[in-house]
Order: sequence, then structure tokens, then C-alpha cells
Amino acid sequence: MGSEFYKLSSGEKLFKVINYVVIIVLCLSIILPFLNIVALAFNPGKDAEKGGIFFWPRMWSLDNFNHAFQTASIGTAFSVSLFRTVVGTAASVFLTAMAAYALKSKTLPGGKFFMMLIFFTMLFGGGIIPYYMLLKSLHLTNNIWVYVIPSLYSAWNLIIFRTFFQQLHPSLEESARIDGYNDFTIFLRIIMPLSRPVIAVISLFSAVGHWNDWFTGAFFIRKESLRPLSTLLQEMLMSAEAMRDTLNQSAGVKYEMLEKIQITSNSLKMATIVIVVTPIILIYPFVQKYFAKGVMIGSMKE
Repeated sequence: MGSEFYKLSSGEKLFKVINYVVIIVLCLSIILPFLNIVALAFNPGKDAEKGGIFFWPRMWSLDNFNHAFQTASIGTAFSVSLFRTVVGTAASVFLTAMAAYALKSKTLPGGKFFMMLIFFTMLFGGGIIPYYMLLKSLHLTNNIWVYVIPSLYSAWNLIIFRTFFQQLHPSLEESARIDGYNDFTIFLRIIMPLSRPVIAVISLFSAVGHWNDWFTGAFFIRKESLRPLSTLLQEMLMSAEAMRDTLNQSAGVKYEMLEKIQITSNSLKMATIVIVVTPIILIYPFVQKYFAKGVMIGSMKE
């Protein structure tokens, strides 16, 4: 804690120690379960059922991952997930930021009314059946753009953008207007470059949401060629569980087949978690410095 710790009062020392303990406990509660998932993912499922595996595999094996990647359509599913994540995140962040820039103006006619409508959408929704009927009427079901268009705007992200933009000094826009810049040029050349912290945070949240979303592909897509990776892995997991339940209920030679299977539904589940989470873990270090700045958005007012 450094020499400064000993200069603190007894109450301040106690408070600081409690803070460190709480932070360490929270970190361990996140890291240790993930290490257990990784250990089970790299261990044969049949052996893992014996128990005793916590943070290190007892028998290293790639069988779980090989089984996951043996699916013929996994390459196509990965491409769909990559497309929706890149295009959906870029379009959503840009359009949401543009809308927030317009709504942050105090001179915008009806600005408070529009913000009330946007906030209303955060509290109430039409339900899954009206939502499906809406997508179908727009010809978005069984269409790859169902992953992008409905999620272009997020009320919560818009409010975060608007709060950040309101903290920027008005003199920046005033000087740009004197130089002859219009609103769109100011937004592109001044506001967006100054908003890298909030853009990084919102982009990370949006990308994680797109990458991990299996619901859209499962309920609004029937073409297998348009299924994203998360939906495909979810279906593989359900198939593996169904197959194992069938073998468990069978008799005779099928029991021998069951004993030869080294992959279990639980081990496959752990492997799919690792597959889905790994790309996000690889991207996070590059946006971490902006994320640390972005979490302070809205905490201070001038």
C-alpha cells in the first residue's frame, strides 16, 4: 500500500483495508470460476465427471474443441457473427452518437419531449409476438439484416453519449462555426475525435452484445446459413445433451457406446463458453485504457 498508508488515520486505514479485501474477493469470484471453466474445457468430459478438477486439467485434451469445430457450418456461422458484430457495432455507435449530438442541444425544438419518448422505450415494450410480427412485416425474418437494423439505436447508449457530449465545452463548437464548419462537419472532425473514451466503451458493450446474442438467430432465422456462432453452439449443446439422454435411456450395446464417448454435454458447454468468450478477451486489452476513462462518464459536472 506504500508509505502513505501509515500516514492515514485509523478509520482511513480500516476503510482502505476493507476496500482492498472487497475488491480481491470480487476479483476471485470472477477469475476462479472462469479458470474452472477453462480447465473443464481442456479436460476429457468422461474424466471430468469423476470430479476433482478445479483450476487445472487432469488430462489435457482438445476433444471438446475438435467436436465443436467439426460442424460443417461453423465457418459460415463465424462469418455471420463477425459480420453482425463489425457492421452492427459500427453502424449503431455512429448513428446513436449522431442522434445524441442532436439531442444534447438545449435549443432543439421539442428536445425534452423526444428524450421522454426515448426514455419511455426503456421502460415498456410490446412483447415478443408483436416484435416478431413487426420484423416479419419489414421482411427482416430470415434476413441477415435482422441482426443489424433492429439494434441500430439503444436508448441507454444514446443517454450515455448525450451526457458525455454535454460535458464538452461549448467554445469548441463556437470556434468551429466561426471557421465555417456546419453541424455535420463539427460532429465528424471535432466531437467524434474528442469522444474516443465513450466510443470505446459503447463499442465494447455493443460488440459483446452482438457476439453473444443467440436469441435472434434462434427465433427469427430459419436458414442455417444465416445462423451466428452463438446460436450454432447453443444448438450443438442441446443436441449433445439430447443424444446423451437417449443413450442413457437405452439398453444393451448402446451402453458400450456411451462408455466410449469422452465428450459430455457439460464439457462441450465449457468448450463453447471458451470459444465465444476468447475473441472478446483478445479485443479488450486494446480498448482497456479508453474503458477506464469511459466509466467516469457523467460522474462530474462543470
